[in-house]
Order: sequence, then structure tokens, then C-alpha cells
Amino acid sequence: MSSTVDAPRSPAPVVAGIDVATAAVRVVCADARGQVFAEGRAPLPQPVRGAGGHSEQDARTWWPAAAAALRQATGALPGGGREVVAVAVCATSGTLVLASPDGEPVGPALMYDDRRAAGLNAKAQGLGAGRWRALGLTVGPTAALGKLVWYANRAGSGQRVLHTPDLLGHKLTGHPVATDWSHALKTGYDPRAGEWATEVFDAFGVDAGLLPRVQPPGTEAGTVSAGAAAETGLPVGCRVRLGMTDGCAGQIATGAVEPGQFVGVLGTTYVLKGVTRDLVTDPAGALYSHRHPDGWWLPGGASNTGGEALAAVDPARLPGLDAAADARGPASCLNYPLRREGERFPFVSGDARGFVTGTPQDEADGHRAALEGVAFLERLALERVQALGVEVRGPLHAAGGGSRSDLWTRIRATVLGRPLRVAERAETAFGAALLAAAGTLHPDLTAVAAAMTAAGRLAEPVERERAALDESYGKFVAELRARGWLDAG
Repeated sequence: MSSTVDAPRSPAPVVAGIDVATAAVRVVCADARGQVFAEGRAPLPQPVRGAGGHSEQDARTWWPAAAAALRQATGALPGGGREVVAVAVCATSGTLVLASPDGEPVGPALMYDDRRAAGLNAKAQGLGAGRWRALGLTVGPTAALGKLVWYANRAGSGQRVLHTPDLLGHKLTGHPVATDWSHALKTGYDPRAGEWATEVFDAFGVDAGLLPRVQPPGTEAGTVSAGAAAETGLPVGCRVRLGMTDGCAGQIATGAVEPGQFVGVLGTTYVLKGVTRDLVTDPAGALYSHRHPDGWWLPGGASNTGGEALAAVDPARLPGLDAAADARGPASCLNYPLRREGERFPFVSGDARGFVTGTPQDEADGHRAALEGVAFLERLALERVQALGVEVRGPLHAAGGGSRSDLWTRIRATVLGRPLRVAERAETAFGAALLAAAGTLHPDLTAVAAAMTAAGRLAEPVERERAALDESYGKFVAELRARGWLDAG
């Protein structure tokens, strides 16, 4: 008998995705078919927020948390981690830290919502106005560009400004790594021209040596070192690939990776993201684009309206309210369920405020009106991107906590007049795993999505309610125009 018969079988290869969120690091390990075999999680300290819009986190906690989450995940794999062939890191957009030449944090990280560089960002908007206009981007108060300038004025010899994945990439490989063009976008990188906004940084006196190399997401940045392998359970030589921002990774996790595919993320707020072959610019600034790993574009916009519409409702009561609202049918009143001041997408208005027209006949009627109001915003968002010349084809991919409501998903499908495909794992860590798989387990991201993302639950429009909801949508848009928040069209 051949001696190979009793030899141990090598476990099937898997990839690992790391999500460095605000409160925790999460890890997902999946195979070439998208089956998740192991997960890990480790907490992070809450950011410290103070006067002047300061928001900081101890960046020294990132690597220990990532290593712990990886150990938890690799320890649960059949092969103890030796089957992991690639890993990618995704994180919040706009978080930066000053680091020493060996990749150790120098002081706290400035978080994505830190506003101390708002004045620098306002100046940067003017300095690069032509570039930003061509790119369709606005340098907002919390943009990482101003934070990089703030750090540059304080950096010592040999120190570097790093995004979160840059620091973890250094830890994983044992050497500096390039940054990806997704995390670099709001730091002042122009993915359209393939260069940093040097005219802006020159005007601020920023040394060009402080700006990192930039490569596409999914690019191999190195391999796991012996030291990192000992801390994480990853095998020595495991490929380290560049990730994307958390929002982009979440989009990829739904499988919406080809031109014409869009995803509606209904979380606390509503976010619409999609894929186009060419760069789309929005004169109103409500929509802006990341660069797709394969060179296409990822336009998207974030509303101030969304699942927050139900914030005052006890979550335990939601199933009962959904059932009552489903039985009742389309609402008798209109509700624009904006709970904040101002709207940013699909229209931009600092004066916008939530409103209800008419009086709900009962609680179920009021609940139904709130669900419909968010669906109307979603339809307005899709119509806005289509008015900019964007093709939206096939079912709309759906993600976020609000997509767990069967009723809300059916209302959205009916208002849109197209099916919604609810993603099974629309999470950043899974999206990071897909980026690790591109070029490792599959030739490209399109092949990865086809093989590793599940079809998901399909919600079809309810035809008997189409006419009533179309009528209500027309009244909803008319109300927005009458209040001066939405341009006449």
C-alpha cells in the first residue's frame, strides 16, 4: 500500500479579512466558495472626544487587538491557520496616525470624525478647487487631508503619517507598505489623475516624502513575517493584500462589483453605492466616487435619513408594528422621517427638516408612513444618479439593519419598481476577505463576487400597492419642492 494513503490531507485554502472599526477589530476567514469557517473579535477603546471637535484613539491598541482577533479565528480553523493564503485590512475612512520609521504610533490617532483640521481643509478646498471639481469631490471639515497637514507640521525626522491599514500592514509584513487609493482619497490623493494633489501640499509646505506610495486595493503588499505569524496564527509567507475603506468593503461584500450594480444600505442613515465604468461628477456635491480596484468607479451618497426614523420605537415592538402595517396597506399620510437638521443626499439642503402631512389614522398607519418615507428617499436617490447618466440595472442589492424587515424591503421594492436582493453577509470583514481572495483564490474581483457571495433573499414589488405608492411618492416630491429643498425638475 502506498504511504501517501495515510498522509494528512492539507486543508482547503482560505482567506482572512480584517475590519478595524471604531469599537472592535473583527476577522472573517472564508474559502473560495465564500463559506465562513472562522471568525474573531477583539475590543478597542472608545475614542476620546473633546473640545474643538477633537476625536482621538490610542493607536497602540490596534495591533494587539488585530493579533488577538486573528488568533481567535485561526485557532478555530481546521488547519490551525496554516490554510490561510492571503489577508487584507479595511478600516474607517479618514483615520490617521503619526508613526515612527519602524511603524510604531507616535501619539494618539486622529479619528475619522476629528474636526481640528477643519480650517486647513477649507483652505485645501480652495487651493485645489479645479482638481476637486474634476474629481467630483468636496474637502469636508473632517477630511484626512487637513489632518495630514496638521501632522506634517509636527512630524519628527523619519516619522510617517499612516492610515490604519498602513500601520497594520507594516506590522504584518515587518516593513512599510503602500496605501490603497480608497483610504487615500480623502487624504488628498487624486485617483483620476493617479497622483497626490501636490499643488495643495506644496502650498502647505508638506514634504513630499511624507506622502506614501499609492496602489490599487487588492495589490499584494508583502507577506506575513515570522514575528507576525507567531502573534496571529497566520502562516509565514501568507500574502498581505491592500484593502479599502469600510464603506467600500461593505459594498463589495454584497456582490455589487460590476458596472450598473448598486446597493442600498439601510442602517442608521441610508447610503446608496454603486459601480460605473466612467467617473460621474455631481454639480451639487451630493455624490462622490471612490476608485474601483479594477479601475472603474464607485459613486455613492449618504443621506441623513434612514433607520433612525424608528429610533423612538422599542425594538421589541417592531415585528408587531410591521405586521399591523402590512395588513393595513399603503399609508394615508406622508412622512419625511428626517430626525436631524439638514439633508445631504439625494439633495443638499441645510434647511431641510422632517415633516408629516396629514394625520395618521392609527399607530400602524404612522409606522407605515415612516417606512414609506425612507423608501421615497431611496427612489429619489436612484433617480438622481440616473439623471446624472448612470445606468442602474438588475435588482438593487440591499444591506443594513433595516433590510432585515421583510415589510420594509417589500415596500422599498414596490416604491422602486424593481426587486431587492438582500445580502447575507454585507459586512466589512467579509468584504476584506473578498479583496484578499482577488488574485489569490480567483483571478479578479468580478470572479470573486460570482463565486463567494450568495444570491441572497429576493424581494419582489407588490403590484397591488404600486399605484398608491406611486401617487404618494409624487406628493412627497412635490412637498420637498414646495419647501424649496429640492430643485424643480
